[in-house]
Amino acid sequence: MKKHIPNTITCCNLISGCIATYWAFLADFDLALLFIVIGAVFDFFDGMSARLLGVSSPIGKELDSLADCITFGFAPSAIIFSYLCSFHIHTPFLPFLAFIMAAFSALRLAKFNLDERQALGFIGLPTPANALFWGSLIAGAGAYLNNVPYICYILLAGMFLSCYLLVSEIPMFALKFKHWGWKGNEIKYLFILSCIPLLLLLDITGFAAIIAWYIILSAATTKKLI
Repeated sequence: MKKHIPNTITCCNLISGCIATYWAFLADFDLALLFIVIGAVFDFFDGMSARLLGVSSPIGKELDSLADCITFGFAPSAIIFSYLCSFHIHTPFLPFLAFIMAAFSALRLAKFNLDERQALGFIGLPTPANALFWGSLIAGAGAYLNNVPYICYILLAGMFLSCYLLVSEIPMFALKFKHWGWKGNEIKYLFILSCIPLLLLLDITGFAAIIAWYIILSAATTKKLI
């Protein structure tokens, strides 16, 4: 019975991604973001439960990637697509470019499954971080962005940048601790402490700021990560 628990949790992640996509297509970005976050919670606990129960399996690994592709690839792409559709654009095909990010997310997940260097950190931007960035940016700052000139093209440029980051060779730290001391964990503690004022000042959009800060901090400390 216990061998089915991690896969059940993974399926809950996948279902959360499907629901997030539904709300994204209805342009309810707050609910779409909420179910992406719920999916991220399930994603965290499926791997933990598999390790605790000692029931890790190749099927679980593949299922996890499929669920992540929906929750952290397709769902955020649908958010960008719906947001772009709210503008009167002369080129109607433009919003469909958002789904390129879903393809890069799938490629990122496939690379992650084969890359043995990512035990303690990440190579490239993790898909949950990318999904959280776009979901919180549009849910939190979408009304403000409506008034920014050429925002459609700016968002698409940012999306292509995130596609690059997903499959890049830039090392990025993970919040995994071998011990709780300061030495060796300076970057992680600095990041965690700096998240608090960003959330207090920016509310939901603070999550997007946190991911941007995570990318900058990782890039600035590359030599310390590998």
